[in-house]
Amino acid sequence: MDYENEIRQLKAKIASYEKVLLDTAAPIIPSIVENTILVPIAGHTSQNRFNLIRTRVLDYVGDHRATICAVFDFTGLDLNDVEEFDFTILTSEIGQLNNTLKLMGVRPIFVGFNPRIVREVVHAGIHMEIETYVNFKTSLKTLLTENDKSLSSF
Repeated sequence: MDYENEIRQLKAKIASYEKVLLDTAAPIIPSIVENTILVPIAGHTSQNRFNLIRTRVLDYVGDHRATICAVFDFTGLDLNDVEEFDFTILTSEIGQLNNTLKLMGVRPIFVGFNPRIVREVVHAGIHMEIETYVNFKTSLKTLLTENDKSLSSF
């Protein structure tokens, strides 16, 4: 058996799996609201993951200059995913997402925070200046209303 060839094949397979993981770790979904994207955040969170999300969103906005709004949906973030996460780091990462997008001229909206995250952030005395809604549907309705549109117009 040619071990070197097998190692090359396994490395190529690992590289392709890593690309799939990166692509699914920070999906960007165009919304029905014109020039708006949805970025669902689910699963394990870390500084590296938020850095990846920020980088992917900035690259997307750079390539799609008509983007005016990005909705980050934390609904899929399970309590177990944040169990060992430092909430100061979480709020710092959200603040960086918020500020970075504002500098790009994009309106960041955050939705779907679970009660535990909210309690921990408030308990830690962390103050955040971000636009939030209870869920994606509510933010979508607000954006549609601001644009004088409704779901029936689609």
